[in-house]
Amino acid sequence: MGIIIKPIVTEKMTQLGDKLNRYGFRVQKDANKIEIKQAVEAMYNVTVNEVNTMIVSPKVKSRFTKSGVIKGKSAAYKKAIVTVKEGEQIDFYSNI
Repeated sequence: MGIIIKPIVTEKMTQLGDKLNRYGFRVQKDANKIEIKQAVEAMYNVTVNEVNTMIVSPKVKSRFTKSGVIKGKSAAYKKAIVTVKEGEQIDFYSNI
């Protein structure tokens, strides 16, 4: 499996991509900024100016069922926000 797990396609990330040329990716936890930059440049044929990373903390979830309350949490993951050179663009829907 590669460094990039999947792109983050949400309403907020789509607006950032349109206005500021910033795109979000879910990446492996042990990947650093240099590896992420090289992976994005190789996969999408763009020039990456900047990479910001963050660890997204797990969210606590609970459900009420007949047998009682079930508690748990979602998994933590690493997110990378990649800024692409002005004039270039990443199209996630081109190969569908």
